[in-house]
Amino acid sequence: MKKFLVRLLINTAALYIAILIMDGRGIIPQSTDWLSLLGLALIFGVINAILRPLLIVAGCPFLILTLGLGTLLINTLLFYLAGEIGTRFGVGFTVAGFWPAFFGALIVSLVSFILSSVLKDVERNTR
Repeated sequence: MKKFLVRLLINTAALYIAILIMDGRGIIPQSTDWLSLLGLALIFGVINAILRPLLIVAGCPFLILTLGLGTLLINTLLFYLAGEIGTRFGVGFTVAGFWPAFFGALIVSLVSFILSSVLKDVERNTR
């Protein structure tokens, strides 16, 4: 349960930073209050948990051919899909095209990676 909450907060922070950076550059948020962002992060996490493994397995030859760079396209699709589904619930964002979705997904991935690394280091040092 603790791991789920930490992951949810990391996704919330990553989405907030991506929306903050990309606001006005192709991403239009519906709302930026923390409760809405938590809901959006939950939607983002569910989409990633269900669709990401399926897309990676289905696109395995493509991922091998592109030396793993195809995962950027998968991340872009999932970021766009999370925004669209979130919009239906009133907590998402509208993406104006491929490049804003690509850069938004890239920002989410980088921020998520950095926060996960920092929190793992903190957890190791407290043991």
